[in-house]
Amino acid sequence: MTASVHPLPELVSFLDSLPEPHILCDRSYRILAANAAYRANCGRPEDLIGRKCYEVSHRYPVPCDQAGESCPLARSLISGQRERVVHLHHTSSGESYENIELSPVRDAQGEIAYFIEKLEPLPVARGFADDKGLIGRSQAFRAMLELVARVAPSEATVLLQGESGTGKELAAKAIHDASRRADRPFVAVDCSGLTETLFESELFGHEKGAFTGANTRKIGLVEAASGGTLFLDEMGDIPLTMQVKLLRLLETGTYRRVGSTELIRADIRLISATHRPLKTLVENGQFRQDLFYRVNAFPIGLPPLRNRRDDIPLLAEVLLGRVAPERKLRIAPEALASLVAYDYPGNVRELRNILERASLLCDGDTIKPNHLPDELLQPAATVRGNLPAAPAPTPETAAPSDEEITAALRNHTGSRKALATRLGISERTLYRRIKGLEAEEGG
Repeated sequence: MTASVHPLPELVSFLDSLPEPHILCDRSYRILAANAAYRANCGRPEDLIGRKCYEVSHRYPVPCDQAGESCPLARSLISGQRERVVHLHHTSSGESYENIELSPVRDAQGEIAYFIEKLEPLPVARGFADDKGLIGRSQAFRAMLELVARVAPSEATVLLQGESGTGKELAAKAIHDASRRADRPFVAVDCSGLTETLFESELFGHEKGAFTGANTRKIGLVEAASGGTLFLDEMGDIPLTMQVKLLRLLETGTYRRVGSTELIRADIRLISATHRPLKTLVENGQFRQDLFYRVNAFPIGLPPLRNRRDDIPLLAEVLLGRVAPERKLRIAPEALASLVAYDYPGNVRELRNILERASLLCDGDTIKPNHLPDELLQPAATVRGNLPAAPAPTPETAAPSDEEITAALRNHTGSRKALATRLGISERTLYRRIKGLEAEEGG
């Protein structure tokens, strides 16, 4: 069946009966039908039919896979199966991350003729300056977010791995909020702040008289999280003797309060996090291998901020609104360039602290370079561990390719100066390269 054949009226009627946003596309990305929910969601409901899906959802002039994203339609043409991705879409309420589920529809000859695309809002993240949920646009952020969206509806045990300050608790809360347990408690435990003697009592609770000072019965955090999610932060810091008790909880689904013989059944979903490599701890005998396999059912890596520099302008805007909500502060382009170039050993937490300090030093309405710490004003290569500055890139060895510049331009939201710093070239060189690319396109 060719793309010009009109879809069956029964198929269009079926889409209209569905409460979630759905569209019907042909193999050339053209929208052939859109139900009422999709028209209300897309933000530009007029003249949908006949337009390309990527034009409506992304405002792209080319398909997603040609704009640096994963295209479910292109993937489905190859696999012949249903495909799922997370995309940042333009909607009636602004930019929003959505779960995309695309299913192929075959004709009488068994060939793929159409695609039905279902959209579901992803409440755990926003792509724009919002003060709720995870925030970002970069490819590293989207890859992490897609894993969060995949695992959230399940009951799988999740291990979040990332450097300090990357937002592991925020990611854990996002998984909880998008799960079937969202209306039940989310209980976070900082394992690094508990001594061995306190850990068992805090986690499982204790009976009156169980030990000196236990004057009343106390429920533990496992019991407090009943029906919901227990988040164990810094899992790698749990003492070996306590790892045995935690393993028993995960294997049997039961536990005892300290000083009690009564078995209590636990109803929790476990999410754990660590900035330490658990595999290395296992090899060194500091972490039980059997517990590692239990908590590592679905690992998710949280990227450090230096690997998602495109998100820094967006994050800076949001964080500045949080640390100085009563002021309408902006960031000067040269200050933003310094923020983007810095490596952030403390990640998002460090960025927040830098902006809070800058807001206190700033008497006007614009944060400038002199409001930033000295280490941000040094060359980017020297900010971590006082490393020597790297030699200037040469055209033969380090200059970015046309493809790298094109990709960086597509994803960059800051100033040209910040982009040049990121690419390791001068602003004048970047301008000359961009003019050359534009001339080639025009030719």
